[in-house]
Amino acid sequence: MPEPTFEELIVAMKAAAAIFQQSEIPVVLGGGLSAWARGGPKSEHDVDFLLRPQDAEAALAAFEAAGWKTERPPEGWLYKAWHENGALVDLIFNPASGPITDAVIERAPISEVMALRIHVSMLEDVMTSKLMAMTEQEPDYSALLEWTRALREQIDWDVVRARTEASPFAKAFFTLVEELGIVERATSA
Repeated sequence: MPEPTFEELIVAMKAAAAIFQQSEIPVVLGGGLSAWARGGPKSEHDVDFLLRPQDAEAALAAFEAAGWKTERPPEGWLYKAWHENGALVDLIFNPASGPITDAVIERAPISEVMALRIHVSMLEDVMTSKLMAMTEQEPDYSALLEWTRALREQIDWDVVRARTEASPFAKAFFTLVEELGIVERATSA
């Protein structure tokens, strides 16, 4: 199946948000769409929603009741749901950066995204999550570099550095963006 268009992702985002709202499950828009909502490049991969682990089963049941195809992948940190247009919605509850908590949801400001008022991830949370998810099998910095170029003035890089200091991939990322002159070097070593 071909990658969904940006417009199809927006349709899926709005439909998923309605399911969460009807089910009274608090969520945050994450990933590429949250970066796009703050001025980053368009995302054409999937829609990421962040929710608390204790809400994951209820959310998946709500999507199934609404007629969406769903999946419980073996990774155990997310569930998947597909809109009828083919767009994938990831229900992320325990990413590599740590479980989604009330604090993560509360610090995400409510923003208007394509006429939908929704919590949108803080950019520091998005960057931390992406850096902490990197592995030797997929050390792809391309999306992070795009987001960094477009959003660098909006991100508190010292916060991202502190949250990702245990990751060798984050260290490599910061060396790269500092050497390229995209991000200033750390203020304290």
